Amino acid sequence: MIDTQRLTLRPLTLDDAPFYLKLLNEPSFLENIGDKGVRDLDGARAAMLAGPIEMQARLGYSLWLVLRKEDGAAIGMCGLIKRDTLPGTDIGYAYLPDYWGQGYAWEAASAALAYGRDVVGLPFLLGIVSPSNTASSQLLRKLGMHYVERIQPTTDLYRMEFPPHNK
Repeated sequence: MIDTQRLTLRPLTLDDAPFYLKLLNEPSFLENIGDKGVRDLDGARAAMLAGPIEMQARLGYSLWLVLRKEDGAAIGMCGLIKRDTLPGTDIGYAYLPDYWGQGYAWEAASAALAYGRDVVGLPFLLGIVSPSNTASSQLLRKLGMHYVERIQPTTDLYRMEFPPHNK
């Protein structure tokens, strides 16, 4: 769906359930994003159907699987999320620790941001991050977002405005 120099971002399918299960139970995911209560493949499939697969069908965007082109390895998820708890769409991402520090998060997030701006026509994009997650906070700032406020004791809100979209 979206190709960058080194990555492909595509909608999740039920065949991705083993990867989804693994990522959601990584200690870094549990610490920085939270425990989604997904403990087995059936739970992963159900969470995918109710979450990213449903959102993709309804809105044309969601969290996407991030694949490394050189070997087809699934390395993480990145995309756009419309949450009931936020006043707009936010960018989300999570990667397996083996792929941290190689620029993949920046590359995928830049592509997702451009998709939201240029294809979806979003007027702005939000980002939420745990205040203790320095790497994610730095990535949001590198994308051009600015800190807005702490919306919960464990969540900082970032925002980026886009110029008016001419279709």
